[in-house]
Amino acid sequence: MARENGQTFIVDIDRLDAKGSGQSVIWHEHEPGQPPKKLKLTIPRTLPGEKVRVTVDRPKRRRRIAVPEEILQAHEERIVPACPHFDLCGGCVFQHWQYAGQLRQKTAHVKQAIERAGFDPSLVRETMGMDDPWHYRNKMEFTFAPDGTLGLHEQGNFRNIIALETCLICREEMTAVAMEVAHWAKTHALSGYDKKSHEGLLRHLMVRQSFATGEMMLALFATEGPEAHEKAVLDLKTRIGEKFPQVKSLLWLENTQWADRTQSEKSHVLSGRDFIYDELAGFRYRLWFDTFFQTNPTQAEKLVELALEMGEPKKSEKMIDLFCGVGTFSLPFAKRVEQLAGIEIVETSIASAKRNAADNGISNTFFLAKDARHGIDEVLETFGTPELLLLDPPRSGAGGKVMRKIGRAQTERIVYVSCNPDTFAEDIKELVPFGYELKKVQPVDLFPHTVHVECVALLSRVEI
Repeated sequence: MARENGQTFIVDIDRLDAKGSGQSVIWHEHEPGQPPKKLKLTIPRTLPGEKVRVTVDRPKRRRRIAVPEEILQAHEERIVPACPHFDLCGGCVFQHWQYAGQLRQKTAHVKQAIERAGFDPSLVRETMGMDDPWHYRNKMEFTFAPDGTLGLHEQGNFRNIIALETCLICREEMTAVAMEVAHWAKTHALSGYDKKSHEGLLRHLMVRQSFATGEMMLALFATEGPEAHEKAVLDLKTRIGEKFPQVKSLLWLENTQWADRTQSEKSHVLSGRDFIYDELAGFRYRLWFDTFFQTNPTQAEKLVELALEMGEPKKSEKMIDLFCGVGTFSLPFAKRVEQLAGIEIVETSIASAKRNAADNGISNTFFLAKDARHGIDEVLETFGTPELLLLDPPRSGAGGKVMRKIGRAQTERIVYVSCNPDTFAEDIKELVPFGYELKKVQPVDLFPHTVHVECVALLSRVEI
């Protein structure tokens, strides 16, 4: 059974790591006469309690990643993954797990995070899932391989691209238009970007679609402008125009940087406008290629509803929306308070928030382009102490300095929207010395079949 330089083991999956892979610890004899050696294994596509057979290359090392060769004892909720790319693609890690089990795992993750931070885990409600946990994404980013193949990154091998056939977490129209672009690139023998040599033309394809309006955006990221590819560009415009009239924004974006990100130094509108319209919770938004907007609109509306329910905004109150972005939470709350101040470090997002407020007839907002820590000081000085503060920080959290600023502001109620239970728990711990008490936490599943989970939480100031 063992292959060269490898050793075969029967192992039990003890738990899952932060990326959703099974974890197992075994003790094995690595040399005759020597004491057993501890080996920590990471085994993707396995579930807690399963017994699997793996062959480990170089088992003398302390940590190894191993592929399950056979599931000897399966979890009772194990199912056959629906997607043909599941074994290789890094997009979804839980398609082999019944959805109810995924939700339980996410609830447990949130409870463990806040318990480690010293809070009562019983404050965490069961994770709010989706009725239909498929085709939920309104934005996808695909990558070109050096040979021009368009697809998604292989799990555990960022440089390898899995050729796209389907994607079950985005809308079928989005997959169809991406495959059309893939065919177009092959037809014109356009090269993809090589991350090693930093050569090649096409880097990424971003596809956005509004579930509310149906409008789509296609953004091609390339290492040079479209001028040298006039014939190919004309063909692309014709293909998209004839087959996908819902594409209202077709962009060619130049990116010469080595960093593997969807960024642009120069934009070219091939057809349509440079933005699309979307709607959320009854409000209309303009989305550009670099606009951050919730990628699951169905569950994002639930986030907004929960935040409103927990925050209980009143017409007589002032409010701060920290990390406000383009106003996803600002606009619904502004309709219910006297005044709202939004703070966001990204200037283009603040410009969008102002425009979105105007588009929706909202005039009681003030948006400030500044980092959270200094923005709070400026707003408190000119705005006064608000009764309500909402924050929706990035995955890294708000950080201790910002949280202590919030604590010193002494607002009555704080609504925290989080995409990372671990940083959320560490952040809210900073508020306890300032007299705040955690009242409730509601996890929401915005990303079915992945490890990610969002939370909406309420903290209230109490006497100390």
